[in-house]
Amino acid sequence: MKRVALFGTGYVGCVTGACMARDGHQVIGVDIDADKVAALNAGQAPVAEPGLGEMVQEQVASGRLRATEDFRAAIAETDMAMIAVGTPSDRTGAVSTAAVEKVIQSIGEALRGSDQNYNVVVRSTLLPGILEDRLAPLLAAASERELGGSLRLCNNPEFLRESIAIRDYDFPPYVVVGTLDGGEADDVLELYSTIDADKFVTDTRTAALLKYGCNAYHALKVAFANEMGSLAKTFGADGQQVMDMLCRDTKLNVSKAYLRPGFAFGGSCLPKDVRALTRYAEEQAVRVSLLGAIMPSNQEHLERAIRMVEESGQKQVGMVGLSFKAGTDDLRESPYVTLVETLVGRGYDIKIYDPGISISRLTGRNLAYVDQHLPHLAALLVEETSELFDHASLLILGNDIADEIEIPSRFDDNLIDLRRSLVVADQPGAAVS
Repeated sequence: MKRVALFGTGYVGCVTGACMARDGHQVIGVDIDADKVAALNAGQAPVAEPGLGEMVQEQVASGRLRATEDFRAAIAETDMAMIAVGTPSDRTGAVSTAAVEKVIQSIGEALRGSDQNYNVVVRSTLLPGILEDRLAPLLAAASERELGGSLRLCNNPEFLRESIAIRDYDFPPYVVVGTLDGGEADDVLELYSTIDADKFVTDTRTAALLKYGCNAYHALKVAFANEMGSLAKTFGADGQQVMDMLCRDTKLNVSKAYLRPGFAFGGSCLPKDVRALTRYAEEQAVRVSLLGAIMPSNQEHLERAIRMVEESGQKQVGMVGLSFKAGTDDLRESPYVTLVETLVGRGYDIKIYDPGISISRLTGRNLAYVDQHLPHLAALLVEETSELFDHASLLILGNDIADEIEIPSRFDDNLIDLRRSLVVADQPGAAVS
């Protein structure tokens, strides 16, 4: 059983607090709104949410849930603070952190001069960096204590939807705890010991971005479905049927397929079909801003790779993998071809290792594409990795052919893995466990 001071009794705070109390924990809601505090202590939910009123009434009656305006008393009686205050947008669209910072300041002041073993858990939605760069120093200064050991700060993003928040609490996609230094997260996970879901411990930045990624993806899906529906209407098709059948494909469409950040897409299908849809939309005067942004977004990701090569300062480049996918010799619209074409044009000396490509076997549109974009490809290809390594001062790993070769250690500091380097921080926090 945990003793929790829960700061903020709105939708997230009230639902979280009531559910934790139901699961056997002692919860003290802390709020500056006297009316909310009075309502909670009277067994009334201060927000409208199906099933919440009855749960609050039961848990207040049981003695496991109550509320106060006195944050110092709440801290003194608990071993964990959970922050669930709002983080609305300011006028610029940035996250307003004023309420969270005020709570952190109050918690720190309440702990000053004490050696109380305490966990501070941020459940409020905050961009990566805010907890690390603002909240952690603020908590340390206000408490006059070092973080780590007996005073810990972590985050625990929520995935609750209004109107079904209790169900989402009980059946979440997963429970995630982000720690600053890979430290102990067991106390936080104990809050969810009755919840049957995967539980992950990672670093605070990854945990914070996960929450934003989920919501952005939800918004993306709504916008995509609406744009496909708009196109369906102009084609004389049924957009709802299209999307219903699209979602029935759980191998590629509604699945983990393609949702792996790495390098730009290419090949003979995706670019061609996206262009066809957006061109048709232009002809029909149907604005599809999301679909129209796909190809420019793909190009921008490729340009990030080009900048990374330029910033390396190396001109002798070895490239592993040229086809858009390992196991094929299809070079049509391969992003690796575009990368090499650009670098060659900028004066880079490049050699390429891709055992699946034989100039003599290229035919048709595949050959025509190479003749147009890399007419001197034969002079760039090498047959042995030793030739590549002897030539290169910078090694670029493209497709998964790279998994089949052993990379010399001398490239440890001069290697760009296009499957990771553009999307994984150089010094990531704790790995997911």
